[in-house]
Amino acid sequence: MTFLFYLSIFLFMLLTVVLCLVILVQESKSLGLGASFGGDPGESLFGTSTADVLKKFTAWLAVIFMVSCVLLSLWSASIGSQRIKALPTAIEEVQK
Repeated sequence: MTFLFYLSIFLFMLLTVVLCLVILVQESKSLGLGASFGGDPGESLFGTSTADVLKKFTAWLAVIFMVSCVLLSLWSASIGSQRIKALPTAIEEVQK
């Protein structure tokens, strides 16, 4: 159970990095980070509709980010409550 929890946290952190990079690569008024890679706004990897593809990809990543954030929050809260319930029995065993 602990392995799955830390694996999901690692995947969540990876998701945040990918989401940040996708947001930074998008074209803005000043061409954003995409111009830093030497890309011309007219040339794109996905064709002429790169902005649309990146917007949809960013939207899906944002939805996945929010859902995983809520799920990890609930999961960590349940783990914390289990540890608090186990604490009094551990203290009683130490006192004996």
